[in-house]
Amino acid sequence: MKKPGVRLKLRTKLTLGIILLCLLLLVLTVFIYPASLLKKSQNYSYALYDKNGILLGAQVAKDEQWRFEPSKVPEKFRRCIILYEDKRYYFHCGVDLISIARALQQNIKQDRIVSGGSTITMQTMRILMGNQKRTYAQKCREALAAIIFEIRFSKKKLLELYCANAPFGGNVIGLEAASWRYFNRPPAELTWAEAATLAVLPNQPALVYPGANSSILLEKRNALLQKLLDKKIIDQNTYELSLVESLPSKPYALPTDAYHYLEYSKKKSSGSKTKFYTTIDNSIQKNTTRIIEYWSQEFGKKGIDNAAALILDTQTLDVLAYCGNTGMSGRNLDSYAVDIIQSKRSSGSLLKPFLYAAMLDSGELLQDQLVIDIPTRIGSYKPDNNISIYSGAVPASEALTRSLNIPAIRELQQFGINRFLDILRKSGFTTFNRTSDDYGLPLILGGGEITMWEAARAYANLMNTALGNEKASPFSVADAWITLEVLSTGIRPDDEANWQKYLNSKQIAWKTGTSNGNRDAWAIGVTPEYTVAVWVGNASGRGTPDLKSISTTAPVLFNIFSTLPATTWPAQPVEEFTAQTVCVHSGYAAGQNCAETKTILRAKKAITPQVCPYCTTVSFTPDGKYRATAEDLIGQKAGEYNGTSPKIEKCFVLPPNLEYWYKNNNISYRTLPEFVPWHTASTKDNLSIVFPAPDANLIIPVELDGSPGAMVMQVASRSNEASIYWDVDGQFIGVTEGKHEITINPEPGKHILTITDSNGNILRRSFTILEK
Repeated sequence: MKKPGVRLKLRTKLTLGIILLCLLLLVLTVFIYPASLLKKSQNYSYALYDKNGILLGAQVAKDEQWRFEPSKVPEKFRRCIILYEDKRYYFHCGVDLISIARALQQNIKQDRIVSGGSTITMQTMRILMGNQKRTYAQKCREALAAIIFEIRFSKKKLLELYCANAPFGGNVIGLEAASWRYFNRPPAELTWAEAATLAVLPNQPALVYPGANSSILLEKRNALLQKLLDKKIIDQNTYELSLVESLPSKPYALPTDAYHYLEYSKKKSSGSKTKFYTTIDNSIQKNTTRIIEYWSQEFGKKGIDNAAALILDTQTLDVLAYCGNTGMSGRNLDSYAVDIIQSKRSSGSLLKPFLYAAMLDSGELLQDQLVIDIPTRIGSYKPDNNISIYSGAVPASEALTRSLNIPAIRELQQFGINRFLDILRKSGFTTFNRTSDDYGLPLILGGGEITMWEAARAYANLMNTALGNEKASPFSVADAWITLEVLSTGIRPDDEANWQKYLNSKQIAWKTGTSNGNRDAWAIGVTPEYTVAVWVGNASGRGTPDLKSISTTAPVLFNIFSTLPATTWPAQPVEEFTAQTVCVHSGYAAGQNCAETKTILRAKKAITPQVCPYCTTVSFTPDGKYRATAEDLIGQKAGEYNGTSPKIEKCFVLPPNLEYWYKNNNISYRTLPEFVPWHTASTKDNLSIVFPAPDANLIIPVELDGSPGAMVMQVASRSNEASIYWDVDGQFIGVTEGKHEITINPEPGKHILTITDSNGNILRRSFTILEK
């Protein structure tokens, strides 16, 4: 037999165990049960808000209800709902015994349930439990759940939960959905009359709601306003003004602005959020959408169905407007869901500024240095300019603003594709994941894919570099500033052409690009305040002949900028520059043979640039009529020049193949005269075969009418009076004077071109015609 002391200890332990078990069950009940009940009810609409809390767009919940995630309850509605539904809300523990006693008395008297006596917390439990049939047993379950929730959550949290789940008529659930559907504004902006209107709806949402039984709704609202007056919550003036406010007649459609940004936000959150508060400016978003929709309708007449635009705050990279595609019109309904901003598309010419800045930084370019622009073939690759017109040589800055392809290809060949890919990745592009051999030189003309999202950021970061705000940039402050300054000088389309003459005009660095096959047209503009990116094309990838960036995206870009607030321009960061003497004619660093020079500013950190290769010392006859060496002016052969001294001048002289094109576009260019007739000239100095290129492999296309095509061979000669005799495979073809071009239609196979000028100079070149 156990001693009394032992039995006492056992009873004590058992009692403590039972108490601990009860406490554990209580903890589990208080914490686990509410969480499980809330999880079942978490079926909310997705909603997108601008920076000021304005609703931009929303989507119904999975059960087709408009129901927003709980949020702060505005003071006006809080006063209204508590006064109308649960005036002792802050003084009970989830169950109001006074209300229950009153309801029980009424129900017994009427012999049916006429009053529930439910508190706001109990009503919330009924909603979370799925609105079960109203019985006394169910009422007890709701009361118990209400007490548990009151222990677990604050009154503020419980009120927010109720306001997010209360029915407001039709498929409108919760205060926020009701506020937007019935009054088209956020709950915080409701008037007292509007707050009172919404406060009376959850009591009988199926019977009384805007557009149905308006007289009953008006009576209920006014009665609540009277209570607010009696409680001195509102004054007499507010009461009288509220009485004359009209009721909403029918629900508003919820906004659908920035649909694609909502989809992007949903994807980015992986379903962890339903409310997205953004940096979008509602006014800028609406203006941009309106502009994009207008232009899209115009472009639709030309078979161009889609357009998109993105606006960033340049310095913070915050999104101010996001128009991922044009509206759901009949012609582009199938492609509307495509978010162009996040889609990979050919870059067109958008990457050229980054190559320009990189070559400035490496010392391989000065801003106005001449770059080569002549018909070019590199292996089997034959790039061309957009309109097949060549300048021979053109300032690098002009090549950039005119978006010339051949200079860009030659620059990339010089700079190196691997180096350039590294620059692009450091600039924020993540889509270049192939090797340099895969991309090849076409990379600079759109041979790689980008997204508007990353391209806009890359341009914004170029501006931030110029402002001195971007520490991880691959470019120096000075070279970023030069690049943007050059981009701001491009000739703008239409009404923007004379922008500098107008007082309020904006200086904008901008660049366009059109992809191969006219599938994508781009334009990106940047100022210290805003970065605007525009795309026009067909989401399907279908090309359209009329899709040219200068006539599509450029006008849209400047239209959007015209609606934005005033902008500034970065001051030249003079401390980042050093003086550089350059040749006036070539833009290269001045050499000893450059007759005319000027001083420019270049980046201090750039490598010392190349000296001018085009200026040379030339000797002429005393009258300047001919070129001549000192030896040419000695002896009987010299005639009247015998014994004279040559006139020595420093001249800007391009090679014949560049000069051939350059002199047609630069009337001030001085072509060198011929040597005196008795001089033994170098063929290399006087003649150059422009086309075909050495060992070229060519395909001669068939004409549109089915007839055989032809090739045009071109030769450059320094002699204005020389005749050129043409020979292909030993067969005389013809003779030319002045402009040296001749058309032939050779058979497939290898051929040898021989040219001879009237001075006896000879050049030969082999080329191959491939089978079609």
